[in-house]
Amino acid sequence: MTRVLVTGAAGFIGSHVAEALVARGDAVVGLDNFDPFYPRAVKEANLAALARSPRFRLVEGDVRDGDRVAGLLDAGTAVIHLAAKAGVRPSLEDPASYASVNIEGTAVLLEAARRAGVRRVVFGGSSSVYGDDAPVPFAEDWPALRPISPYAATKRAGELLCATFAGLYGLRVIALRFFTVYGPRQRPDLAIHKFTRLIRAGRPVPFYGDGTSERDYTYIDDIVGGVLAALDWTARPAAPGGSAEAGLEIVNLGESRTTSLSRLVELIARAVGREPRLERLPAQPGDVRRTCADVRKAERLLGYRPGIPVEQGIPRFVRWFEEAHGRDD
Repeated sequence: MTRVLVTGAAGFIGSHVAEALVARGDAVVGLDNFDPFYPRAVKEANLAALARSPRFRLVEGDVRDGDRVAGLLDAGTAVIHLAAKAGVRPSLEDPASYASVNIEGTAVLLEAARRAGVRRVVFGGSSSVYGDDAPVPFAEDWPALRPISPYAATKRAGELLCATFAGLYGLRVIALRFFTVYGPRQRPDLAIHKFTRLIRAGRPVPFYGDGTSERDYTYIDDIVGGVLAALDWTARPAAPGGSAEAGLEIVNLGESRTTSLSRLVELIARAVGREPRLERLPAQPGDVRRTCADVRKAERLLGYRPGIPVEQGIPRFVRWFEEAHGRDD
């Protein structure tokens, strides 16, 4: 059994990761501040199954609170750091708060981990760090020097902090770059969740650009498998001559295929069984044209092999949505 601190445990990815850890026998402390970006009730529902487990304990608090974080750590604890202010477009309106939570919060957590003697850290990063000029498919050795949103910049800064702490203090850290994650409990503001809700209600779907923008949509089960494999990787001794820079490994977790916006709406509409009404809008600043993960490194280091394409994942999501919200609006 491993004792694991999961920050952001009440969120979409965090709650799924915590459930998977508990299911395999680990003891999990979940830290979450219930940020009002979306309703508290949604996050409480995310934790409903975990609340019944004696191997899970929830602590409400902010990752920037050094004393609170330090009280949750000891040398035998491993850390999965998923707490962050999320979203590209909202970060354009409030970049300072994104910097505070995503950069300062990561620094506070890493410092608390260092002082407690923690050696194993998994950092939840983002494919947004690649910006708009990385060659496709995106590979981890791309320098990622031109993020095009404040959110992306804070996630790149978090990786650099991880590299610094790993190099100076001997932490074994792996930073995972998540590619557009979806599935049950996805945040209500994200495209697949939002489009499903609007199409079912017969309301217009905001359709940005000409529909040719593409994303690497990755089902939550594939992401969770990659996160747990990354946690297990941190327990291994470092291989001589490995690819890590200053003790940090950066690894993509994606489906490694792309789906256009037009195709995404088509798949959701087919699963819902209704024709979509599109509200055509200009492309948004901060949005990249295309994302696609090169997952060869994830396969080599973690045994990662994504197995749920969007043609299977979208109907699964729609079934969950109908079970969670009823079949009729």
